[in-house]
Amino acid sequence: MDRHSGLRRRARPDRLPELAQETLRGLLRIWFGFERRLSRVPIIQRLETGVFTREDYLRLLLKLRQQVIEGSRWISRCASSFDRDHADIRSVILGHAHEEHRDYEVLEQDYAAAGGDLATLRARRRNPGSDALHGYMMHRASEPNPAGLLGAMWIVEGLGEKMARDWANRIGALPGIGENGTRFLRYHGLNDENHMGKLYALLERLCTNEAVAEDILQTATVVGRLYALQLEEVDGE
Repeated sequence: MDRHSGLRRRARPDRLPELAQETLRGLLRIWFGFERRLSRVPIIQRLETGVFTREDYLRLLLKLRQQVIEGSRWISRCASSFDRDHADIRSVILGHAHEEHRDYEVLEQDYAAAGGDLATLRARRRNPGSDALHGYMMHRASEPNPAGLLGAMWIVEGLGEKMARDWANRIGALPGIGENGTRFLRYHGLNDENHMGKLYALLERLCTNEAVAEDILQTATVVGRLYALQLEEVDGE
């Protein structure tokens, strides 16, 4: 059996080595801080307090599309930056990029189903928060063996696992939206739990010393702040 065959199974967080377990606890603390930060973002406040509108949803999709497009780019760049001693890592990350590289098309379909104009959506530039997030992700993904980006994956995939399904249910209940207008969120609500299993396996494989652990936690902190900034900018302009 290959010594890295664990990457092909669903890792269990309670069976991680001690350092990886400690890092995971740190990631959980960062996640709780991220949740608190999100709860103060105006558009998320409106969603969670029941005053979210169809216009809010269109604005959210309008501002998120570029980040979704760029997501598979930084994931692919991250994979290509791992050397041949990490070929197993490359395979897992490239598989993930392949799964999600056309997610933006589902988002576009949701935007149209909710009554949005596709020409307007496709012409929209990245908002300042998305620009900052993309720049940071591409910078980190271009570094040799960028294990710290596990922290970024923790934030981004965590949104899908922990929040996307609830958001989809709330938004789908709005007049004129329904399930056909929330397929992007529903997909991530259903599939990101499996993606988190892969992340645990990557954590087990890569979190082998304190420097890597600190890098993962720092990256998660930065990405959480930049993602919140991206959502704060939804109400901009």
